[in-house]
Amino acid sequence: MSVLDFAPLYRSAVGFDRVLNLLQDSLQSAPVDNYPPYNIEKTGEQTYRITLAVAGFSLDDISITARPNQLLVAGKRQPKEGAQYLHQGIANRSFERRFEIAEHIEVTGASLENGLLAIELKREVPEAMKPRTIQINGGTSKPKMIEQEAA
Repeated sequence: MSVLDFAPLYRSAVGFDRVLNLLQDSLQSAPVDNYPPYNIEKTGEQTYRITLAVAGFSLDDISITARPNQLLVAGKRQPKEGAQYLHQGIANRSFERRFEIAEHIEVTGASLENGLLAIELKREVPEAMKPRTIQINGGTSKPKMIEQEAA
């Protein structure tokens, strides 16, 4: 596998260090465990949903932690006392799944139904970060206005 060099992008892109580091890390990271399986959906212009298949886990077995730019979902099942299995084919293992999330993405809710854990996310851009009109002043001419379209 060839290694990509992002050095030219660092010279011409300002403020994208985190994105470039994520790309570099994703190319170098070892294969990860695929348990539990999950989907990531775009449910609206600014909303998303992460759905994890967590069959057999109860509300008390699962924790969701939102950190800056990261979402951590962990599950730990308590073993059944006195259970004697002749065959145990259903996974009873703990898991920890991390998702890198962009700035200004907030968790708005979570629900567990029919073995599926759904985590709702929404992009909340602060007012200070939204596009605005900039006035251009020049010599004796009238000021010109620049307008940007809403993103």
